[in-house]
Amino acid sequence: MPTPRETILAALHARLLALPATALRGEVLPERIPADGLLILRDGEPGEPEVTLSPLAYHFQHRAEIEAVVQGADRDAGFDALCASIGAAIAADRTLGGLCDWVEAEAPRPVDLPVEGAASLKAAVIPVVLHYSTADQLA
Repeated sequence: MPTPRETILAALHARLLALPATALRGEVLPERIPADGLLILRDGEPGEPEVTLSPLAYHFQHRAEIEAVVQGADRDAGFDALCASIGAAIAADRTLGGLCDWVEAEAPRPVDLPVEGAASLKAAVIPVVLHYSTADQLA
């Protein structure tokens, strides 16, 4: 049986799969960027939990990351639309079906990356904070 952390990350990835862009999890950046854009979910860091006793509970603010990448002549508009679609997908259910207490994405810091012999890339890492509690730090 998967841990709550894995269940939450899988639910977030499933949410990203519903978007028009290609969504991967933990993969390396492919050589070609799909026309609709590319999203790569990174598991990130669970951080140091706050602990409550009786009953014992660990409260995490897990920082996952979504790498968003677009390429092409209209990459600014494409990147904006891709980021907006991520925000809408998260806002549609900020608890991921009750798996989290709260999910919130932070603002991206986009960069333009030149590619030799091809159109430039526009990319950013979008931090996503997942608030959840578990009874065991390894669960």
